[in-house]
Amino acid sequence: MKWAAQVKAAFGRPLKVVDDSNRAALQKKLGISPALQSCHTAIIDGIAFEGHVPIEDMKRILAAKPKGVTGLAVGGMPLGSPGMEVPGQKPQSFVVYSFGAAGQKVYARH
Repeated sequence: MKWAAQVKAAFGRPLKVVDDSNRAALQKKLGISPALQSCHTAIIDGIAFEGHVPIEDMKRILAAKPKGVTGLAVGGMPLGSPGMEVPGQKPQSFVVYSFGAAGQKVYARH
């Protein structure tokens, strides 16, 4: 998985990949709405990252740790997002959302 390799390289930490047939339960437990669900979920320092969230957004939220935010998500699998790069294809625009007790809000646009 390209995205997981990018995360491992960017954070320089060991990475554990778990293929869980009950991901829906994990997503629900983490408060990830169905509209924001994607192909994978990562948890770093207690913050959830759903889908192809850019590394710079991950690092920014981990440094800030805003109150009421428990994660970031990119719904679906937008072409050109981290791990979804396709040579010769124009990247799609996509939105990164924050979620948690503070609600669901636009965090970044790419």
